[in-house]
Amino acid sequence: MKFAKVLFLVAGIYGLIVLLPLYFLEAQTGRDYPPPITHPEYYYGFIGVGVAWQLAFLVISRDPVRFRPLMIPAIVEKASFGIAVAVLYMQQRVSSFMLGAAMADSLLGVLFVLAFLKTARQE
Repeated sequence: MKFAKVLFLVAGIYGLIVLLPLYFLEAQTGRDYPPPITHPEYYYGFIGVGVAWQLAFLVISRDPVRFRPLMIPAIVEKASFGIAVAVLYMQQRVSSFMLGAAMADSLLGVLFVLAFLKTARQE
């Protein structure tokens, strides 16, 4: 259980560190990764959903056995981003920087699977 506690705590903190500054970087993101953002509701909606999941990771870290069912959508959250970015990269629609970010999320997703499996033995 300690593995799952530490993993979800680190994932939640890391995610907040990465996502929260994006609230202030809409214009910069449009300049760095053209074209400029034309649908800010999607941009801010993505950040909001992402932040909500980081908070869920922090909740899971408090009691992984109790919140084990939440690990399944947490795994899906990580896999959906990693898979989508990998496909977009193969289509040359995202940068290698974004691929790296997605691979970090994918690694967390694999670790989430391991935490899910390990907590099953502790229930």
